[in-house]
Amino acid sequence: MRPTRNGLSKERADVVTLRDVAKAAGVSISTVSRVLDDRVAPSRSATAVRVREIAEQLGYRRNTFASNLRRGATATIGVLVPRLSDTVMALMFEAVDRAAGKENYHAIVATSGDDPTDEWNAARSLLERNVDGIVLATSRTDDPLPHHLRENGIPHVLVLRTDGKSPSSIGDDQTGGYLAVRHLIDLGHTDIAVLTGPLFTSSAVGRLAGARKAFDEAGLTPNPGWTIETGYGIEAGASAGHDLLGATARPTAVFAANDNLALGVLSAAHRHNVAVGQDISLVGYNDIPLAQLLPVPLTSVRTAFDQIAGTAMELLLSGTDESKPLRMALPTLIPRQSSSRMQ
Repeated sequence: MRPTRNGLSKERADVVTLRDVAKAAGVSISTVSRVLDDRVAPSRSATAVRVREIAEQLGYRRNTFASNLRRGATATIGVLVPRLSDTVMALMFEAVDRAAGKENYHAIVATSGDDPTDEWNAARSLLERNVDGIVLATSRTDDPLPHHLRENGIPHVLVLRTDGKSPSSIGDDQTGGYLAVRHLIDLGHTDIAVLTGPLFTSSAVGRLAGARKAFDEAGLTPNPGWTIETGYGIEAGASAGHDLLGATARPTAVFAANDNLALGVLSAAHRHNVAVGQDISLVGYNDIPLAQLLPVPLTSVRTAFDQIAGTAMELLLSGTDESKPLRMALPTLIPRQSSSRMQ
């Protein structure tokens, strides 16, 4: 059974889910999951009997994902990231692994790229290894996978990104974007470019919203051609930096919504003989370890990876999937030599 581009195969389109049974029975998804768990002795309560009868009437059959899930049986947590070559994702996985270890769990990782079908296959591979839950750092705002996990009562939590529905532990991206651009404005810059990252992610959307809040607060109207949607990779930053710095009129400052983007801008600046920290100011985001070790140390917005990971484990193990909580960790601006006062 091969998943389609939206993550669900045609064969799955009419499958009765735990949510369907819960709605018909007037109980929670967790109650249905518990009642229909064939690994424990069946309850004889009136509610349990009614749930089983309704499940039978609806034709409910345990989903492959749900049947492969062994809550608490393996003490392993699956972590899904786009790629480990991305320093941010590697840092996030390491933080989740540390947080899991404190709860006597072991974290295993799978990578998916940015394609929904690959994400679906990677998630299934984790569940086939009987993980007790999944931490997703891959979620797009329109991602079908968290929806499927919710529908089937599978423990999961989103980190760094959110779809606005599943339990999520993220950084306060709007505040972070605001801090970055407010810092540049306070240094006297008015001609500021913003490299947003991919706007199918909540992190990019939030950071752009924060940047715009800082512009509005200062009464500035940014040049629309200097707000550039990009990927999150170094190459994307180098390409956008080349376009900005090779133009006749160029900004005096750049906010790159990811440190990889900022590294790309640094590369472009070198090619164009533009001195970062003197001719142009630059602010990144996440404060990866390399940021402070560069020849011109990078001003960056620090993401609290360990706090985000700890909260994610708390959400995952507490079983609060139906309350759809969103927890945000406050970022911190770390000023360094890459940003300087406008001369």
